[in-house]
Amino acid sequence: MENYQSGSNVLFILLGAIMVLAMHAGFAFLEVGTVRKKNQVNALVKILTDFGMSTLAYFFIGYTIAYGVNFFTGVETLMEKNGYELTKFFFLLTFAAAIPAIISGGIAERAKFHPQLIATFMIVGFIYPFYESIAWNQAFGIQAWLKATFGEEFHDFAGSVVVHAMGGWIALPAVLLLGPRYGRYNKDGRISAHPPSSIPFLALGAWILTVGWFGFNVMSAQTLDKISGLVALNSLMAMVGGTMVALLLGKNDPGFVHNGPLAGLVAVCAGSDLMHPMGALVVGSIAGGLFVIMFTLTQNRWKIDDVLGVWPLHGLCGAWGGIAAGIFGSKALGGAGGIAFMPQLIMTGLAIVVALAGGAIVYGSLKAFIGLRLDQEEEYEGADLSIHRITATPEREPNW
Repeated sequence: MENYQSGSNVLFILLGAIMVLAMHAGFAFLEVGTVRKKNQVNALVKILTDFGMSTLAYFFIGYTIAYGVNFFTGVETLMEKNGYELTKFFFLLTFAAAIPAIISGGIAERAKFHPQLIATFMIVGFIYPFYESIAWNQAFGIQAWLKATFGEEFHDFAGSVVVHAMGGWIALPAVLLLGPRYGRYNKDGRISAHPPSSIPFLALGAWILTVGWFGFNVMSAQTLDKISGLVALNSLMAMVGGTMVALLLGKNDPGFVHNGPLAGLVAVCAGSDLMHPMGALVVGSIAGGLFVIMFTLTQNRWKIDDVLGVWPLHGLCGAWGGIAAGIFGSKALGGAGGIAFMPQLIMTGLAIVVALAGGAIVYGSLKAFIGLRLDQEEEYEGADLSIHRITATPEREPNW
């Protein structure tokens, strides 16, 4: 029976890893559809190569920092419990690799290719696992201090803060250091629209992410005996809440409509195992509105050229999700309890500090030493031709 149980757990978490791996196709096509046509190839190549670099960084460095586990042992040891630790690594790797996939959308259309690969290695190898170790592996005694002081530890079931807030807040210094795309904001105060190249691709990316998210959230239980249908229903309700509010506030804009469910899902990750479904609906609805309002503010008033809106979507909605878990997870609002507001607030704040500092150090160093940005002519030509020497589609049909 023990062998059967460990085999079932391996299959369970492996399916989760595959679903979250598939979400990276969603990241890719969301970016492909949002950027201009001359940058579509670059979007596709970045997401795949960032995943490869993330795997190397997490396998050799990051996973050891986060959990104290390494793979420098014989195969006999690695195969224990049907290789459960290996599939657990695969699952958690797909979370870690989401960080550069998130950042990619913010810095799209004007970032150099190889500096971003270096940044990916540093972020997934060192910065992300440093915070992950605190939140999910009791490092530095911070969780123990929170429990002793406030009665409960920080709770982030599926990564609203650990993954999404970290990704969004690391992206912010990168976006600011890069500066806006050429021609985006004129000296006289006018804003030049850079419309999405393909709404169908944008929608496809959003749908792939939405479907994969049910693996992201539900499989965060990590073993079959801890699976909860409540997580699935809460994810659904938050997704729907985010969609409908984004539709309303976004005035039928398809870009907002398709990012609305993602905002809701980002926010519900942390407390999806604790909230009542009606609480999840409220959390997702607030996240959908938060994204629309803050995306508009960052682009139009503050003139921060965050192409896919990754800071509002992941950074702000992720932070909201961490705090919301401490509110809507309480028994007073129909939740399961076992959570306290102050640990959620403190650890969300710590994530923002770590992310901003880490992002500023990594991208600031790269800017100082090797440069972050394509030159004006390369940006005008587009990243596809400048970096990859090919466009997404030929300008004219070949005659053979």
